[in-house]
Amino acid sequence: MSMRFRVESKSVAIALAVAVLLLFGIFPIVLLVINSFIVDGHFSLGNFREVYANKSNLTAVWNTIKASGLTMLFGTVLSFPLAWLVGRTDLPFKTVFRTLIITPYMVPPFVGAIAWGYLANPRIGYLNQWIRALIPGIEQGPLNIYTMGGMIWVLVLFYFPFSFLSISRALEKMDPSLEEAARISGAGPMRVLKDITIPLTAPAIAAGALLVFVAVASAFGIPSLIGGQARIQVVTTRIISYVYVGTPEAMHEATALAVVLLILSVIALWFSNWYLAKREYFTLGGKSTRPTMVELGRWKWPMVVLFAIACFVFAILPVMALVMTSLVKTMGRGFAFDNLTLDVWRSVLKDKVTWRTLRTSLFSSVLAATGGTVVGLLIAYLKVKTRVRFRTIPDFLATFCNATPGIVLALGLIIAFSGKYGLNLYGTFWMLVVAYFVRHLSYAVRQAAAALEQVHPSLEEAALSSGAGWGRVFRDVTIPLIGPSLVGGWFLVFMPSFYELTMSVLLYSSKATPVGYHLYHLSSFASPQSAAVLSVLILILVLIGNLLMRWASRGKVSL
Repeated sequence: MSMRFRVESKSVAIALAVAVLLLFGIFPIVLLVINSFIVDGHFSLGNFREVYANKSNLTAVWNTIKASGLTMLFGTVLSFPLAWLVGRTDLPFKTVFRTLIITPYMVPPFVGAIAWGYLANPRIGYLNQWIRALIPGIEQGPLNIYTMGGMIWVLVLFYFPFSFLSISRALEKMDPSLEEAARISGAGPMRVLKDITIPLTAPAIAAGALLVFVAVASAFGIPSLIGGQARIQVVTTRIISYVYVGTPEAMHEATALAVVLLILSVIALWFSNWYLAKREYFTLGGKSTRPTMVELGRWKWPMVVLFAIACFVFAILPVMALVMTSLVKTMGRGFAFDNLTLDVWRSVLKDKVTWRTLRTSLFSSVLAATGGTVVGLLIAYLKVKTRVRFRTIPDFLATFCNATPGIVLALGLIIAFSGKYGLNLYGTFWMLVVAYFVRHLSYAVRQAAAALEQVHPSLEEAALSSGAGWGRVFRDVTIPLIGPSLVGGWFLVFMPSFYELTMSVLLYSSKATPVGYHLYHLSSFASPQSAAVLSVLILILVLIGNLLMRWASRGKVSL
């Protein structure tokens, strides 16, 4: 009887977790795809014919592919040498450089877009003001961030860390014996790099590149804030414009566009899995070894200078622009002593709307992270600790929800939970919670799965054989053993949920406005200085969150 209860309690808990994933994650996506083929209650391709007969939509699709492809290309070309210098050479100050180079990964991309708008606005951008002061005779520019090239520049800066992290991890874990054998045979450092290192890290390079492509294709903040002023439309901004029209016809057209983004993501996910399965590289040795560091020789200090310049441009300059803008009275006069004030800071800190949006983001993110940690743990337990058939499918579905563009997921949630199917969450606080939970669930699943794989089955078996039920073993043995990783997974869901923008643009309401949308509104329609103040506040909160994550997870997890 007790054994039956153990099995049932575990099965019920896991079944509920999977049911939540299917209801709030997979059901809206499937419904969106079906809805895109329905016109007047009948199956039809009319939505697609109408959408893709529109030249503006075709241009938006082409701009999306172009921006994503070029960002992927430039981001990968930039990532590999930086990752190699940090991971495989005797470059000084590597720890500092690595921290600075992944700083854009911690900065919300739309905040980065705001910062570069302050820096390279053709009329009043700080960089242009400094250049014009040094070179008399230039009346406007010469830099203009509001172009396709400017948009791609900002996309590269804030999405290349995805590729950098993928490549640097591969370089750190790679068995150095092949490289050492090549050096003993007389091959020079560049020959070893070209013939050994790059081929061995090819899967990580491809995975990182595809991750950048999908992330950029589904981005909204940078294309809206930078591309919007340049009148460059991408698929995400076109979807938003259709949804804001508010008619049923416009919603159908929005779903047809959304399906294109979904297809791009599915193709990238499939290709990544196919490529990694096909290219079976064994880069890990059977013993713990440290890679041999390549000596840079006379290139050491020139590389330090170049790396320092890159870190300044990537990490420090945008933050400087935000801080400077938050302190000036008038943007056009620049950062002059008689143009400084704290009035904007006082205004923003006294603004009730600011604190209301911060509270909304805080509470919705806490609930999403807590729900994600519980559900993610049970899905990870199903995958790692059971032998149930098809046990890996829920893990794949969680990954699929994460790979699905946020704007597609948000549109699916609107269709699924606007009352037509029995549950009306649209325009409520709970819609934000559900969206953040589903979007970032896979982070919690990965953290929990990695931790559970390190827990030996004998520990749980000993408790079960002593008469303890599964629930008690799970609570008193399993969870304490993997506690730091669970805390890390909680923060990995909480942090991106806190400053999320893409889904929030579709799901916000007057009663539930998150801080990401409030900042977007300030930057686009209200006050640049107020937007700068709120951006600095968000960066401070993100930094504090990252420090708390490292402390709570005992250094195992950080953004």
